[in-house]
Amino acid sequence: MLKHQQNQFVIVTYPLQGHINPAFQFAERLIRLGVHVTFFTAIGAHHRGMIKSPPPDGLSFATFTDGYDDGVVPMEDAQKQGDQIKCNGSKALTDLIVSTANKQCIVYTTFLPWVADVARELHLPSALLWIQPAMVFDIYYYYYNGFADVIGNDSDDRPSCSIQLPGLPLLTTRDLPSFLLNSNPYASAPATIQTQFEVLEKESNPRVLVNTFDELEPEALKALEKLNLVAVGPLVPYAILDGRDPSNGSKNYIKWLNSKSKSSVIYVSFGSLLVLKKQQMEEIARGLLDFGRPFLWVIRAKESGEEEKLSCREELEQMGMIVPWCSQVEVLSHPSLGCFVTHCGWNSTLESLVLGVPMVAFPQWSDQGTNAKLIEDVWKTGVRVTVNKDGIVEGDEIKRCLELVVGDGERRDAIRRNAKKWKELAMEATNEVGSSSHINLKTFVDEIGEGNLVVKSDM
Repeated sequence: MLKHQQNQFVIVTYPLQGHINPAFQFAERLIRLGVHVTFFTAIGAHHRGMIKSPPPDGLSFATFTDGYDDGVVPMEDAQKQGDQIKCNGSKALTDLIVSTANKQCIVYTTFLPWVADVARELHLPSALLWIQPAMVFDIYYYYYNGFADVIGNDSDDRPSCSIQLPGLPLLTTRDLPSFLLNSNPYASAPATIQTQFEVLEKESNPRVLVNTFDELEPEALKALEKLNLVAVGPLVPYAILDGRDPSNGSKNYIKWLNSKSKSSVIYVSFGSLLVLKKQQMEEIARGLLDFGRPFLWVIRAKESGEEEKLSCREELEQMGMIVPWCSQVEVLSHPSLGCFVTHCGWNSTLESLVLGVPMVAFPQWSDQGTNAKLIEDVWKTGVRVTVNKDGIVEGDEIKRCLELVVGDGERRDAIRRNAKKWKELAMEATNEVGSSSHINLKTFVDEIGEGNLVVKSDM
């Protein structure tokens, strides 16, 4: 292990929780291999409490300003923030590298292709840490490398249109990343992703580290001939993988969960960014009430006053518990949990797989539609909701899905068996003795130490 001590890695991550969490777990895995890591992100991420403190031995932090040091970024300023991250981050990263004598490797998360340019200018190796599933990476790659006509669609209202890509299961329009759909409101996202692939093309030995594991996506990891996708996940907290109970019994929601019977509670959460429409909130409430099981529902009231939207709040609180925040790992680890109604963010999906929790897939944007496809049709650990003509998931549909996942019947039993199978495989993939992800990561670090990752200048 100590032979890697002379190496230093810099991990550059976008200042969003969905990027920081897997990047931080990746840093911890590098540290266990005897590598020193500098974690580099915007100041605002620290102010929002996204970064653990104090850091473990072998980890240090470096920051730069993106113009939003208070951590509050209005949605309409997302493009402006991205420009600031590139401009200020490039200079700050260069200064950080130049001021450090030891050899460096730079690892960066999605939406930061400029980091690879900085690394190349400084003649240092770099690697992309892809924080979504390998299949999403493949779909983007195919789109920007000759399959745009196959993937492209004249209308997002054709969910039954079949899309066949090499090495991937048969897809439909609703299974695609939302950034490739005509309805995508984030114009800068596709351009940034395209730039990412253009940057990888410049590398003589492009390396893509993926937050997945070999057994989970064997075909997707090998679908691309020109790029080597290396599985280093699941990048979830060690407390999960070590089998430790992370729950704090003093918390109100843990006490409430303790009072419920095994596998009886429905957990509902849509991540740290999404804000649902009033109508959708009411339909979720109706579905939960009609189903009649206890539930723990995370509603971030401070974001937009969602709590005030619920017309049946008193009735809801008689059956379940509504909280503005909870530790998701604590909840998913709890024996009373029966299923997770999730937006299918990749971190949430992996945590559910690792902990063997069945899912009701309720995707909203980005990679979540593809993740829902994997959950329902490939891994078979849950069911996916269907939206109506107005894009709303109705209460009856939510109830139908809950009955399939935690009601009675063969479908529920099959989902539970599959959830248990993937939990066991995920645990095996992260063992530090002979597991696939551990071997993959150690091989990567060894190559860095031996100087086998050659850096090629622009041609």
